[in-house]
Amino acid sequence: MINRLRKNQKGFTLIELMIVVAIIGILAAVAIPAFMDYMKKGKRSEAELNLNAIGKSGKTYYVENSQFPQTAAALTPAAACCSNANKKCPVAAANWEGVQGWDDLDFSVNEEHLFQYQYAVAGGDNADATAVGDLDCDGSTVTYTLELRANAGNPSAKIIKPARAD
Repeated sequence: MINRLRKNQKGFTLIELMIVVAIIGILAAVAIPAFMDYMKKGKRSEAELNLNAIGKSGKTYYVENSQFPQTAAALTPAAACCSNANKKCPVAAANWEGVQGWDDLDFSVNEEHLFQYQYAVAGGDNADATAVGDLDCDGSTVTYTLELRANAGNPSAKIIKPARAD
């Protein structure tokens, strides 16, 4: 009997190993999707932060000039971020500096980023900015929109999040 106990103490049986593997599999099945969701949420925050900065600059411009900037800025950078080697748009000051729309808004992106940005004029009291990105480079893009509006000389900015967050 003592020999039997000693043999069992030296290692695990096949059933015990299968139970451990099953528990690890269940934990991974729960943890991996949650981790991926957290990753995407972190990536989406870039668009909200940058559109918020555009909104603040747009409201400041409106207070100083009684209108939002009247020069549109095309989708910047022109190429999608997923087309680059590390799946991010590189820092390129030339994309932002010297471009009238971005200069008026005092906006530029000075670190690698996942979104392309655009500014469109809809009259002196209305303008829109958008952030377009493919967060996991699967061909499915998300678009965040910033609505700049002025009501009776009071500028406001509102970010519209996409219905589906990629």
